[in-house]
Amino acid sequence: MKTPSSFSFGDREIMNGHFDDDGRIKRTGTLLTASAHVMAVVIGSGVLSLAWCLAQLGWILGVLLLAAFAVITLYTCILLSDCYRSPDPATGTRNYNYMQAVKVNLGGFKYKLCGISQYVTQVGTTIGYVITSAISMAAVKRSNCFHKYGHKHGCHMLNNTYVLIFGCMEIVLSQIPNFHELELVSIVATIMSFAYAGIGIVLSIVTIAGKIKLVGVHHN
Repeated sequence: MKTPSSFSFGDREIMNGHFDDDGRIKRTGTLLTASAHVMAVVIGSGVLSLAWCLAQLGWILGVLLLAAFAVITLYTCILLSDCYRSPDPATGTRNYNYMQAVKVNLGGFKYKLCGISQYVTQVGTTIGYVITSAISMAAVKRSNCFHKYGHKHGCHMLNNTYVLIFGCMEIVLSQIPNFHELELVSIVATIMSFAYAGIGIVLSIVTIAGKIKLVGVHHN
């Protein structure tokens, strides 16, 4: 049992704003950083293929699927917000990560399944990004080769070197302590997300403009 002096110090610290109500160091997130996190997660490099997917599906099915996934995303956000505190969504204990929320709400076995699926997804996503980044870097160098020597030149590029470069960069960056807490990372990721969207919009406009032919009007 705690003595009055032992918990009065913690109470003073909470009242002074150094700790949250659960005893952990007070969170310093703001509306700006939270918005940056959300945008960085929702808007990724996959938005670059959105125009092609919409073109394959057509206006009706494509727009319907976009609306459906928007509703799913909104429902997921609301569900995660309600699971942030347990058992009461307003006054319960905070769940600081997704696996903890699953363990509290769904139980131990599903918690283990969640952990396995998360790690498998993380490994697969990391491999996919390494390969995609290597292909992209090789494509940039190949494009520069075409501009310099012409399209008749082979300009064959191997991806192995770029896989090693990107992998080494990941290893170096992973050594930074508390990397996930750096505010600048979320801001840069948000800027990149808007850059992805901007690239997709510009390429779509250029493609449409290239297909439009101006037909002169002849007067008798």
